[in-house]
Amino acid sequence: MSLATYLKAKLVPGDIEAHIERIRKPIGSLGYDPWGYNNEAIKYGFALTRQLYEHYFRVQADGVERVPAEGPVLIIANHSGQLPIDGLLIGYALASRAERPRIPRAMIERFFPTVPWLGNLLNEFGAVLGDPVNCAKMLANNEAVIVFPEGVRGSGKLYRDRYQLKRFGNGFMHLAMKYKATIVPVGVVGCEETIPAIANIKPLAKMLGLPYVPVALPAVLPARVHLNFGEPMTFDDAEVPEEEVTRRVETVKAEISRLIDKGLSERKRIF
Repeated sequence: MSLATYLKAKLVPGDIEAHIERIRKPIGSLGYDPWGYNNEAIKYGFALTRQLYEHYFRVQADGVERVPAEGPVLIIANHSGQLPIDGLLIGYALASRAERPRIPRAMIERFFPTVPWLGNLLNEFGAVLGDPVNCAKMLANNEAVIVFPEGVRGSGKLYRDRYQLKRFGNGFMHLAMKYKATIVPVGVVGCEETIPAIANIKPLAKMLGLPYVPVALPAVLPARVHLNFGEPMTFDDAEVPEEEVTRRVETVKAEISRLIDKGLSERKRIF
């Protein structure tokens, strides 16, 4: 038995191997798709994420069955927690569901691909640079795509601003309309407490070329995470003024706010 085979047998349980094979994505002759996704790599990522999902963050996901099993989908959620833990957990919730599982693609911040090793690893797990062109290509390919319209405004927010939604851009709505993509809103509760930041060192962030450098504990806290998936939303592709596009974005944002409030009201304790 080769070392690679031995490690795979130890690190990837048989049920995960079978599950990923059931929903594997098409890849090229070298084992990757055009954006770097790899069916074998995600098995290791899936095994690790299961431990975090079930035992560390003890995620409760409600309504994940509402995400369509096929066709272009935009999974729109609030962003928080300094690191993209929310996207990882949303992706696992959808990929691990018992009925009609689906491996989504996640749009990630521009600075992650610049980090040695990490950028390639995220690509292998299905993440894609958060660019409108990439998102459009994903939707044209009938992918489910996780998007955080707040961007770094959300992920880098301070603890005192937790669960206060920042401005949503209109880009995702234009893409949903153009590609007739279903929008599924998600309210994420718990990630705000995983890496609570009390300040952002802006001069250092600018010097390092990073969107933010938080003042926070050098640890990821085991907060319980609640994911509430809302009802699917669709919007026609008729030509409308930008004010109407903004109104539609605000409709999605209001639903995410409602789902966040639902999660907060249902939460019994933070840890």
